[in-house]
Amino acid sequence: MEYSKEFKAALSNFSSVEKDRLIFRLLKKDKLLSKKLYFELIDPETTDNKRDAMEEIVSEKVLLASKYIGNQKYFLGIIRKISAEITEHVKITTDKFGEVSLNLLLINKILEYNEDLSRQRFDNLYKLYIYLINKTVKSLLLTQKLDVDYWMEIDELLDSVKEKILKNHYLSKLFINNGIDFNWLTSDKIPQNFDAIIKEMKIQGFLR
Repeated sequence: MEYSKEFKAALSNFSSVEKDRLIFRLLKKDKLLSKKLYFELIDPETTDNKRDAMEEIVSEKVLLASKYIGNQKYFLGIIRKISAEITEHVKITTDKFGEVSLNLLLINKILEYNEDLSRQRFDNLYKLYIYLINKTVKSLLLTQKLDVDYWMEIDELLDSVKEKILKNHYLSKLFINNGIDFNWLTSDKIPQNFDAIIKEMKIQGFLR
């Protein structure tokens, strides 16, 4: 929504007390904005601190969720909630590196349970596997936008993801069937036009 000059001028004419009241009313209705302002203004923790805490949260919650791998609908629901926490962390801190590293950590932690996943019917795992493929693809797209100084750390995570995918017969086959080249799972080998490649794949019905 665009604001007219007249509207902006009217807001500027508010007294300090009126502005404070308005701000607090808005913050009560927008918890995410409230957390973001708190982080930017007075939170003693840095983005790195917040990311470290999120790494622990992701690891612990995937461990707890692993008890429900046999109930794929419930398990995937928990994973989506963990992903939502990562998204909130990124919105609060604008942690671009963490947006990639935390999502790759999430994939890694899930695939630590390859042995348990292999006991499930493929039909039951399909939604989870497509979810993991799309999350991997998004991580590659975001990696392209990061400063190259981060690529070495990202590649360590990508190497681990790739290793675990290749140990999972059905998941690796699904990656291939959806047109994903495993060579792309290295920062400097992601195609320059990767976003266009993925867009075309989706038009053709893949990654669904």
